[in-house]
Amino acid sequence: MRRGILSTLTVLSLCSLLFACGGNSSSDGLKKSDSVGHRLPDTLRIATLYSPEAYFIYKGQEMGYDYELVTALAADKNMALKMKIAPSLSRAIEMLDSGIVDLIAYEVPITAEYKDRVIPCGPENVTTQVLVQPKKGDEELITDVTDLVGKDVYVESDSKYEARIRNLNQEVGGGINIHTVDRDTMITEDLIAMVSEGKIPLTVVDSDIARINKTYYNDLDITLPLSFEQRSSWAVAPSKAWLGDSINAWLNSDQPREEQAQLLKRYFELSKNDPNTKYYALNGAGVSPFDHLFKRYSESYNWDWKLLASQAYVESKFDPKAVSWAGARGLMQIMPKTAKGYGASAKSVMKTEVAIETALKFLNDLDRQLEKKVPDEKERKKFVLAAYNTGLGHVNDAINLAKKYGLNPQKWDNNVAKAILWKSNPKYYRDPVVKYGYSRGRETYDYVNRIYNFYNKARTKA
Repeated sequence: MRRGILSTLTVLSLCSLLFACGGNSSSDGLKKSDSVGHRLPDTLRIATLYSPEAYFIYKGQEMGYDYELVTALAADKNMALKMKIAPSLSRAIEMLDSGIVDLIAYEVPITAEYKDRVIPCGPENVTTQVLVQPKKGDEELITDVTDLVGKDVYVESDSKYEARIRNLNQEVGGGINIHTVDRDTMITEDLIAMVSEGKIPLTVVDSDIARINKTYYNDLDITLPLSFEQRSSWAVAPSKAWLGDSINAWLNSDQPREEQAQLLKRYFELSKNDPNTKYYALNGAGVSPFDHLFKRYSESYNWDWKLLASQAYVESKFDPKAVSWAGARGLMQIMPKTAKGYGASAKSVMKTEVAIETALKFLNDLDRQLEKKVPDEKERKKFVLAAYNTGLGHVNDAINLAKKYGLNPQKWDNNVAKAILWKSNPKYYRDPVVKYGYSRGRETYDYVNRIYNFYNKARTKA
């Protein structure tokens, strides 16, 4: 039995090609006449869902692998893009059925359940469930599912991950110690973080989610598959098979393939960790190499210069040349869109003085917009910093969630900070009081804490 399981998973591991591209009905196998006589629409109406892969808003900018790829399609074909956010996949398919949208730019499973309602097209995503385990020096990794016997594995309760690990436990003859975690308080992203932090030994997630999170936690291994492959892709209605053919043909051409490869690297491979640079951190008598600039500009904007310096440290480690995976630039990691709103450019915010003044203008605007909701000036600073990190919309969502679920909407620690963590949980980011969907709440939560940890040290400096 052990040999059978090992053989199956070995073949599975060798055969899995994550994010195979080119669509599910390749244009090579289609007659050119299939799309002849159909003109691409002037406006491409798409449905998608908030998620860490497909579509989300980060620092006020729309992002996501599927979103950016469909945006490239529309731009290349001179189509306007009209997007609708569906609350669920079933609703997105209803929108496709009724003709409200032309395309679902989201991972629709290629299964018998959907085969009569949609035609797969565009980028194909091939995933498996994988084991998430830490890399521990010379300690050997688990490379065989039979080695899970006697090990502790934590999964979300009543999830597909729990179902799979329980089935696997039966297949190996029992002995895997399965621990379930309440999905209302702990989700996949939390469990992955806990493996990285050493709080739990192992968990199980989908390989695409594992790949995204590995870009934040480089100390994890996600190479052991635990399930068969699941294919998914974008989808069109059967009546618009020609549109699917056109999308496949576009994706199979050279430039779109290159764009897709770049997006895959950006979202699923490029490290999202802080810069490795240790440019300066509380060395000598000062806080930073730019204390004189922080003091000069902060005085004009009535902002604590040491708090601003602490923020700069967390943003860039005081590296004026830093550029993040998302395109944030310079000492204060300002997004190009934000810079433009304050009369600066992506190039100019690489200059230290421009970066500092632009950041202060942005912080002051956020402070004014939050003043009514958080009257206490000192308390409001944490809300402002959180909004700088993730966007004001997400902070307002967290305030609304705090109100709804009995927390204090005017207090950050243990209140709105708790609600910002919920923004990674589908139960909460699909709540009716939430307007801006998914965000990586843990990142914002940690961001504010790290700034204040540094600030508490900086206040002892001259």
